[in-house]
Amino acid sequence: MNYEMAIAALGIGIVIGLTGMGGGALMTPTLVLFFNVPPLTAVSSDLVVSAATKPVGTVVHTRNGTVHWKIVLWLVIGSVPAAFSGALVISWLGPLAGVSEFVKTALGIVLLIAAAGLVGRAYLTLRQNMRPDPSAVAGPPPATGNDIAVRMLPTLAVGVIGGLVVGLTSVGSGSLVIIALMALYPFLSANWLVGTDLAQAVPLVIAAAAGHLLFGDVDWSVVAPLLVGSIPGAYIGARLSSRASAGLVRRALALVLVTAGLKMLGVSNLWTLIGLGIALVVGTVGWMVIRMRYGLKATNWQDRRAAV
Repeated sequence: MNYEMAIAALGIGIVIGLTGMGGGALMTPTLVLFFNVPPLTAVSSDLVVSAATKPVGTVVHTRNGTVHWKIVLWLVIGSVPAAFSGALVISWLGPLAGVSEFVKTALGIVLLIAAAGLVGRAYLTLRQNMRPDPSAVAGPPPATGNDIAVRMLPTLAVGVIGGLVVGLTSVGSGSLVIIALMALYPFLSANWLVGTDLAQAVPLVIAAAAGHLLFGDVDWSVVAPLLVGSIPGAYIGARLSSRASAGLVRRALALVLVTAGLKMLGVSNLWTLIGLGIALVVGTVGWMVIRMRYGLKATNWQDRRAAV
């Protein structure tokens, strides 16, 4: 067994447990950049691992009753055939070398989108948390849980696009789809968002994994150490999530995604460093401005200090 790969999967699993971030956005580029796994093999193998690990979190949310099954239904109607088709698209593209280059480019683009999605997710969460208490304003409170009306066509479209992206790159089931859900259902609470996203991700990644088992390039010598490391890692991360600063972890994760995305697109080390520097400065200043617009201190640290 490749113990270095298992250790890497353990670390990635911990980050997933801490942040709720989908594994494909970290696992696939790690396999390509650090273990020289061909892009198509990395995507195929990671999807098989995700199909084995995704149901764990779903069981917890199902027991807690925090899954909106009508939203899940419309997402799955779109995502399952689209995810399976992602593997078909790859198999139709031609020789393996061309396929690998296509997957690498697509993965780089999706990683940059995922990094932007993390920022969008943080902003939508901040905006949701800063809404006035419904009991303090006139009129009926916003609907919660299964009282939320389903927007069928937009939800179906999210399923189709998300499924195709996951089928092509293995990224998106836990990073891109939840951003779309937050935009479509702004009154759905965070635990319902996570539970619904996890539930729809199970058939999604199973369909994508099935497609890659038939038409992709699954390497079981890669799958085995990933399973050994990622399952306990996700459990440890979930246990630590109540103590660590998820916001700080997500900021670091966004920088990692930007770095991996740029390298997947063949950007030189110099321009990658320049891009990271710009992202760090602009992101930090921009987030401080957004917080102050909502009447908060510029940083979380100032909030905690003021509360003491």
